[in-house]
Amino acid sequence: MKPTTDRMLTRIKDVYLYIRDQGTVSTEDLVDAFGITPRTVQRDLSVLSFNGLVSSPSRGKWTTTNKRVKLSS
Repeated sequence: MKPTTDRMLTRIKDVYLYIRDQGTVSTEDLVDAFGITPRTVQRDLSVLSFNGLVSSPSRGKWTTTNKRVKLSS
């Protein structure tokens, strides 16, 4: 796997874990926590949402779903 792909997947996993640990977060919370652009956050959230791992109960807010996830280290 390319190093850039590996970094992206690691970041997406970290974003998921952050949302899971915090409960409900805003897009801006993620921008601040990870030091990435709003567009990058949106791309990561799109991947997580497409896979049914996060949902947006209100505009700009994100929370994890009840979908079971097996996390590897």
